Amino acid sequence: MIKLSNIKKDYVTDGVVTSVLHGISFEIKEGEFVAIMGPSGSGKSTIMNILGLLDIPTSGTYTLDGKDVSTLSDDEQARIRAQKIGFVFQSFNLLPRTTVLRNVMMPLIYNKKNRLSNKEREDKTKQALNSAGFPEDRWENLSNHLSGGQIQRVAIARALVNDPVLILADEPTGNLDSKTSDIVLKTLQDLNQKEGRTIILITHEHDIAAYAQRTIFIRDGLIAEK
Repeated sequence: MIKLSNIKKDYVTDGVVTSVLHGISFEIKEGEFVAIMGPSGSGKSTIMNILGLLDIPTSGTYTLDGKDVSTLSDDEQARIRAQKIGFVFQSFNLLPRTTVLRNVMMPLIYNKKNRLSNKEREDKTKQALNSAGFPEDRWENLSNHLSGGQIQRVAIARALVNDPVLILADEPTGNLDSKTSDIVLKTLQDLNQKEGRTIILITHEHDIAAYAQRTIFIRDGLIAEK
């Protein structure tokens, strides 16, 4: 499903070129749960941004779901990002004074290509919340009345609601305690094992990466081990 071929990334600031990725190549099959792990400054966040179509490589090719997406226009990348990629961030990014249902439904509302009725949107939202293991009796709660673990489950449900081919989880437990982290990571495991979701987990911690099926180690902009 995912193939990176000799991906390089340079940033230019005031005429100074900083090379971050020096030729990254790997493949991830449909239905895999893979961790990309490395210390701060290793390049893993840059890889995540490229995988999520939030940044483009300086050179090399990125194939997603059979299509080379590395040379598409901004509008084309935005469309694929909305349709095929679900994001789970460390910072949650939920609307604070909005219900759980409404927060999860937002991607369906803003996806103009998705001509769904209100009933269809609501059904897909409830399905996503059930997949993320979020209790039904809290669906009408405001998101700023939830615990950190509950908020992250809402964020996972929101990532699922458009039925993406790929879920990118960027340090999803960074703001959570160890017990809550375990619940969130087991939720991702269940999505992979029970629903066959393809998941990429970005982390700098070995115990977090251990929840994935395999780990790609990044150091100094190169793959150290995979």
